Amino acid sequence: MLGLFRWSGKWWPGVIPLVIFWAFAAWTSTEPLEADLALRTTAALKDTVLDKRRISVAGRDVTFAAEAFSEEGRRAAVDSVEAVPGVRLVNDETRLVPEARPFVWSAERDVVRVTLSGNAPLPASKAKLMEAARAGLGGVEVVDRMGLSRGAPPRFDSATLLLLDQIGKLKDGKITLSDNKIRLSGMARELGGREAIAAALRNLPEGFSVAANEVKAPPYIFQAYKDPVAVTVTLTGYVPDNNVHAALVAAAGRTFFKEKVVDNLKASVGAPSGFANAVAPALGALSRLSTGTLVVSDREVKLSGDALYEAAAGQIRAGLGKDFPQGWQFKPEISVRPPAAPVDATVCQQLFSDLLGKARIRFESGKADIVADSTGLLDRLIETALRCPNTSIEIAGHTDSDGEEAANQTLSEKRAQAVTDYLVKAGLQASRFSAVGYGATQPIAGNDTDQGKAQNRRIDFVVK
Repeated sequence: MLGLFRWSGKWWPGVIPLVIFWAFAAWTSTEPLEADLALRTTAALKDTVLDKRRISVAGRDVTFAAEAFSEEGRRAAVDSVEAVPGVRLVNDETRLVPEARPFVWSAERDVVRVTLSGNAPLPASKAKLMEAARAGLGGVEVVDRMGLSRGAPPRFDSATLLLLDQIGKLKDGKITLSDNKIRLSGMARELGGREAIAAALRNLPEGFSVAANEVKAPPYIFQAYKDPVAVTVTLTGYVPDNNVHAALVAAAGRTFFKEKVVDNLKASVGAPSGFANAVAPALGALSRLSTGTLVVSDREVKLSGDALYEAAAGQIRAGLGKDFPQGWQFKPEISVRPPAAPVDATVCQQLFSDLLGKARIRFESGKADIVADSTGLLDRLIETALRCPNTSIEIAGHTDSDGEEAANQTLSEKRAQAVTDYLVKAGLQASRFSAVGYGATQPIAGNDTDQGKAQNRRIDFVVK
């Protein structure tokens, strides 16, 4: 017996290296096995729709955690892991993502960004919506605040992509989908945008409907700016149609006889009732200012600038709103330009001639009624008369040769008197003016053409 223990004492130290070798071999063979099972498990789950996927392997046992979007998908994923060759046991820690009731998704636009919020049914749906938003909104910042939930209505992706197209037509606002009901609010980016959104919503997928559409149209704005330095009148904004467009541009060309008309107008739907009947006289009032701005927003007219003399400012403030259609408002902000320096009689005559060489005082056909388009020219003539207060001025009326001589004589006298009355009403002394009619006796062009006749029908200012 003693010999046996002696032999064992010699044998035991030799066993220790062998045990270490066995442990090392087991360790080095288990690690590749686990890595291989992890790779094959990941490959088996390649086509499954899961979120927050996590796989860990211990020997041949696999712990599998993930969030699935349906019970069928969850069970299919677990089955795929169990079917991987070499897997002995699957520890199933999968769960279903929460279900949203109601299922709400929204897109909201402010001045600088678009925010997508609420729920999406799949990661692919989120990615598709984000990609579409970035591609379709022209570089606007897109913020993703969407979560993932079950319970989306059928055809969710098609509906939300169509709604996302509409957010691009808003200046600001929000579109909300709650189950299959849609609500919209905000301000359209352009005129016609509200109508375009309503038309697009008629193409919603089956099962979806609009519960409320509170999108508002932007103000219908027309603007005109008179720049005395550039000697231009710039028209911007909107007009109802091409006919009104042409009529207003033509009226501006007659009214602003010195300035070049720059036409940047666009035709668009949404004009308020009576638009043309308000804008035309407002342009006439702007022509009476030395510099000014006209802004027509819906049914409100704002006119600001400097009148050439005090009486003109009073006439514009008190009179323009009377010419507007019912329901329109007028907000004048009219000041008076400081008086220009006095001039002598010779310069005064030259100034009159320059003005009347660029435009004519116009009358109703065959009558002595002054056309409203001529008020801007008349104000310039009055301003000139104020610069030479010690002169006497003859207002000379002339006609073409059409009609009877006596009738022409009478018409020329009445027209000269109408102009004189306008000047006196503006505050000039009546004793400074004499109205004289010359009929057709002093033509400045031939009466054998329409152009020549138009030149002969005139009012002259003659400084005495």
